[in-house]
Amino acid sequence: MKAVLLQDVKSLGKKGELVNVSDGYARNFLFPKGLAKEANAQAMNELKNAIQSKKFKTDTEIAKAKENKAMLEGEKFVMLAKAGKEGKLFGSITAKEISAEIKKQKGIDVDKRKVTIEKEIKTCGEYKAEIKLYSGITADIIIEVKGE
Repeated sequence: MKAVLLQDVKSLGKKGELVNVSDGYARNFLFPKGLAKEANAQAMNELKNAIQSKKFKTDTEIAKAKENKAMLEGEKFVMLAKAGKEGKLFGSITAKEISAEIKKQKGIDVDKRKVTIEKEIKTCGEYKAEIKLYSGITADIIIEVKGE
């Protein structure tokens, strides 16, 4: 019997998959516990629509990530920080501050956990940072730190 899983079932499959199971297993275990439903025409149509919806969502996310990459790639962001003599900063520039600067200058929301800095920014100068926009899509930017 074919069934559409409503939840992840260990050693059977993930939510939304179409699986082939024995009649007894389906009727006595999967259906009563709400783990699956019979793969009739309506269930198959819902499954097909869910798959198309998920594909559309990922396609739009990838397109947005590529658009953001085009806007960010090779950009230079100038950040001001309090510095002592010889350009040594009081503190450091963090991924959170870089994320906020990108949001301020370009209007692109970047999670601070997606910002990778080459090395700690504790002195004035130029640094490279990598922004992960989507799986496999990254943008390299330059952070220029100037002392106040």
